[in-house]
Amino acid sequence: MNSIQFILYVANQNKSRDFYKTILQLEPILDVPGMCEFQLNDLCKLGLMPETGIVKILGNKIPYPQTGNGIPRCELYLKTGDVSAAYQRALSAGAKSISEPAYRDWGDEVAYVADKDGHVVAFVK
Repeated sequence: MNSIQFILYVANQNKSRDFYKTILQLEPILDVPGMCEFQLNDLCKLGLMPETGIVKILGNKIPYPQTGNGIPRCELYLKTGDVSAAYQRALSAGAKSISEPAYRDWGDEVAYVADKDGHVVAFVK
């Protein structure tokens, strides 16, 4: 993988942004409705996404994120040179398909799977 972005689903993006600004002692590199991002190092970012925003992608494939409040949740957003190959490797390893590789409205080609514990893993190019 070329880089890693962790995306946490949050109930309130502004409150979470302020919390992470304080504990990380960083200003966000992106702060728009629907996404806030912090550059952790050259290869790693932390994103904050309102839990209602991910529902458009996940549909009814897994439980609605709000039902898991209080349970640790995250999305691993892994950059790769070949989304389809990474997606197929994950399926071969026992991942559950959430969304096949597709170009998303934010410009990335992304495939989504759930690992054996139900954590969301995205492969992106």
